[in-house]
Amino acid sequence: MSKGNETENPLMPVTARGEATRRKILDAAEEVFGELGYYEASISEITRRAGVAQGTYYIYFHSKRTIFEELVTDIGERLRAEMRAAIAGAPDRIEVERRGFRAFFNFVARHRRIYSIVQEAERVAPEAFYAYYHKISQGYVRGLQEAMDDGTIRKLDPEAIAYTLMGIGHFIALRWLIWPPQGGQKMNNDELPESVFESMIEFISNGLSTHISG
Repeated sequence: MSKGNETENPLMPVTARGEATRRKILDAAEEVFGELGYYEASISEITRRAGVAQGTYYIYFHSKRTIFEELVTDIGERLRAEMRAAIAGAPDRIEVERRGFRAFFNFVARHRRIYSIVQEAERVAPEAFYAYYHKISQGYVRGLQEAMDDGTIRKLDPEAIAYTLMGIGHFIALRWLIWPPQGGQKMNNDELPESVFESMIEFISNGLSTHISG
């Protein structure tokens, strides 16, 4: 599934038009799998929403399982690309966290179905599920290790901290962007409340600070 670990895929489009068609099918699959779940989703519904013939679908994907696996991979690639673009040029690790989390929450707000899709992948396509989180963690671990090595954040286990921070982002997004309002609260689920975001960043900043005794 990873571009670096797989043989060349003969179904990958070689033209801009082909890539645009493949993109339409993947976007439709995100809607269908997110709304109906893997087992209730159908290729016919995906092609109907994409506005393509079923024969066109099979030019790009072998089966329903194939597109589901590729969708999970695609979601991870798009998320990581947006986060990389957001943190480019950040002056320090705390600013990396601020920009990266902002990009993450913005992505989730635009793609709310990814939570149900990725979680269902644990049962339907476990290799894609684990690869999704592993690839996010790899870049996180590298960045944290670099900041620890140059002394700008505390020296801790970088993998443990990477997954801790991923868990924070995961549940903050669930609570304020995915789950329905709780306790009769009226909330705008289009974006994360700024007070929540700033509280989270302050907590992370204090936890990573070199001024906190270990």
